[in-house]
Parts: sequence; C-alpha cells; structure tokens
Amino acid sequence: MNNPQDSIFKTIFNTKMLICIFTGFASGLPFYLLIQLLPAWLASEDINIKTIGIFSLTQMPYIFKFIWAPFMDNISLFKLGRRRGWMFISQLVLLFSIAILGIFSPTLDIWLIANICFIIALFSATQDIALDAFRRELLLDKELGLGNSIHTNAYRIAGLVPGSLSLILSNYLPWNSVFLITALFMLPAIIMTLLVKEPINQIPKTHSLDEIIIKPFSEFITRQGVKSAVLILAFIFLYKLGDSMATSLATPFYLKMGFSRFDVGWIAKNASLWPSVFGALIGGILMIKIGINRALWCFGFVQVISILGFAWLSIEGPFDEINTHQKILLALVIGFEALGVGLGSAAFVAFIAKTTNPLYTATQFALFTSIASIPRTLINSTTGIMVDYLGWTSFFGLCTMLAIPGMVLLLKVAPWNLKS
Repeated sequence: MNNPQDSIFKTIFNTKMLICIFTGFASGLPFYLLIQLLPAWLASEDINIKTIGIFSLTQMPYIFKFIWAPFMDNISLFKLGRRRGWMFISQLVLLFSIAILGIFSPTLDIWLIANICFIIALFSATQDIALDAFRRELLLDKELGLGNSIHTNAYRIAGLVPGSLSLILSNYLPWNSVFLITALFMLPAIIMTLLVKEPINQIPKTHSLDEIIIKPFSEFITRQGVKSAVLILAFIFLYKLGDSMATSLATPFYLKMGFSRFDVGWIAKNASLWPSVFGALIGGILMIKIGINRALWCFGFVQVISILGFAWLSIEGPFDEINTHQKILLALVIGFEALGVGLGSAAFVAFIAKTTNPLYTATQFALFTSIASIPRTLINSTTGIMVDYLGWTSFFGLCTMLAIPGMVLLLKVAPWNLKS
C-alpha cells in the first residue's frame, strides 16, 4: 500500500515543479519591470504621479491577449511546438526591448518609452499565453494546486530583480546599464524553453475559423451554463481588484512616505521574499489537502486584510527621517502583503487552470487572465488621480472595500463544502 507521505513528496519534488519555477520567473520579470521599476524610474526623473498612473495603459495587451490566443493554439513556430515556439520568440523580443529601454530619457522621450513599454507588455502577454498553456498541459489535475502555487510565487520572486536589485543598482549605475542587467535575467527562460519537451496534449484536428475562434468560447459557456459562466467571469474580474489597485502605485507610495530607492530596493522588496517562499510551500501543500475552493476562501481573506497594512503605513507616514522603527514597519507591511497576495494568487491561478478545457488551454486561459487584467490596466490607470483626490489612506480604504465583492461571489463559484 502506498504511503500518502511518499505520494506528497513525489508530487512536490519532481521535474515538473522545477519547470514551474522557471515559468513563473520568466512570466514575472517583464510584468514587475512595468509595475515596479518603470514607475520608480519615471518618479526619479520627476514625472508626476498622474502620468505614472496613466502609464498603466501601456499594459493593454494583457487585457486583449485572448484575441490572438486562439491562433497560438493552432500555430507552431520554429518546429519547437505550439507552446515552446511562442515562448522562444516572446522571450527574445523581451530581452531586446528591456535592454534598450534605459537609453532614452523620460523627460525627452516619454512617448517613445511608452511605445517600448507597450511592446514589452505585448510580448509579455504572448509569453504568458504560451507559458500558462504549457503549464496546464504539463501538470496533472492533482498537481495544479501546488504547480500553480510554485509558479505564482516564482512569479512574485522575479519581482526582486526589477523591484529590488535594479533599484539598488540605480544608485550606482546609469539607467541604461540597469535595464541591460535586468534584461539579461530573461536568459534562463530562453535556455529552459530550448531544453524542455513539448507537453503531450490534444491538438485540434481542424483549423477552420469556427474551431479556432468561436469553439473555445462556446465550449466554456456550454460546459458551465450561461448563469454559471457569467458568475465565474465576474469572480475572475473582482477577486484581485482591491489588491491590484492597492499595489499599482506601491513603489511611488514608498518613496512618498520618505523611503529612499535603496530602502525600497533592499528592505521593502526583500521583505517579500521569505513570505512568498513560505506561501508557495504551505499554500501548495494545503491545496492538496483542502482543495482549491477552500484555499480561495482562506487565502482570499488574508489577501483582503493585507491591504490594510498599506493604510496603516500611510497613517504613520510620511516620515521626515527614516530610522530602524520605520524600516521594520515597512518590512512588516510588505511581508504580510506578500504572504496574503501570494497565497490568494496561487489559489486564484489554480482555479483558472482547473476551469479550462485542455483542448483549448491557451485560448480559455488567456480569456480568464485577460478579464483578471482589466482592473490592473484600465482601473489602475486612474489610481494616480484617485490618490491625488482622496489621499493615500482613503485610497487604501477604498481598495479594501472593493476586495469584498469577489469574496462574496465565492458562495456561488467555489462553495466551501464543495471540495475541488
């Protein structure tokens, strides 16, 4: 008779979970560059908070990636397969685009920088489509919770490069060197793409427009039913809304509270590392035991409470002089946020993966993550205006309230007693 502990050990420590680390890191690096390093760079060049907030509109490709995802489900590139080919071309473009970003001046070339950021978002979104589908086809159903937990937390750990290392380097090196070094961290992803094997999956037998474009969406609605499908899409839109808004201007917020770029790079970002690692292990193992539904409830509650840490910091600051007490306060706020959001994201991504049909993995995964990206892109473009009008404390209070409707929808889409 098999020992359950041996089964869990084999589930955790295998090649698939190692690949999930690489997919998470590759996906997270360009995203955190856009939401962490870019705002810090613009703020250091005296670009105003409203403009920095509006810059999130360059992330529009994350919303509309479901448009070209159907074609990625049916087209292979470079004889690498329909997943690895798209991963490879996306990673090459990202490497080049990030590397050249820093040679321009925000005060003189703001529109050119916006265009490059759009290209980064476009190929980052394309890479995400391929990586999400690759991961969904690689993992067994029982491995989805842990695999997506590891992917999500590797995704967040990738933020330590643009959000910590790059900020620290910016105190000693010119920005063009900082962006070049940041870009080089895409190399492990390229190597991984070339070394791994294409998952064995169901390949559509027809390439008609109806099968490519319409069938993936109609299959989801038919399988779930119209009412259930609408509730699932509403949940996907709302579950991360408050958290996404609260963290959209995190780096400018820390700087506004009086912390230096070195403080933000060294203290704030590294404080998120161990909670993220802890969340990856505990969250993934808990999802094996309690299922994805209950994880959404437990982790989502921690995620909502973590937003209040930002409000607490805004009440205590801004600080005229940064001492050890303020640095510990910052580390606590960021650490709890990393734990809560990391756990919530892991369960959320696992839920999305579970909802997809393997035959249309890329398209349906892209549709769901596109809906989840709407708050981050469109609504977050107004957060600079909100902060300017409400102030930081009231803004974070609003973010907390907006996180509640997504939790309420769990009653319908992921009931506590229905173990997934």
